Amino acid sequence: MNAMQVLVHGTIQADGTLRLKEAPPLPAGPVEVLIRALPPGQNGAETWWTWLELAHAERLAQGQACRSKEAIDADRARQRELDEQRRQSIANTQAPQE
Repeated sequence: MNAMQVLVHGTIQADGTLRLKEAPPLPAGPVEVLIRALPPGQNGAETWWTWLELAHAERLAQGQACRSKEAIDADRARQRELDEQRRQSIANTQAPQE
């Protein structure tokens, strides 16, 4: 089973309760909560890292798996081959005509 996770910002109130900025898009049921204090002045502002974490968590929650190293390497090899074919085609069209 894939664990579903999302990143939601919130504020701990003086009485110890937690107020979330938005409802997490997860089904009802038990959850595990990790609370990490943000540096002063950040006030939950989204950084590139928090955006990346949120985007990753949303993809996992939607059941989308990350590509494997092998799949990425195969895509890069295909792109290199297409690039080489294009270079050859350009070189052939630019060759002096006899």
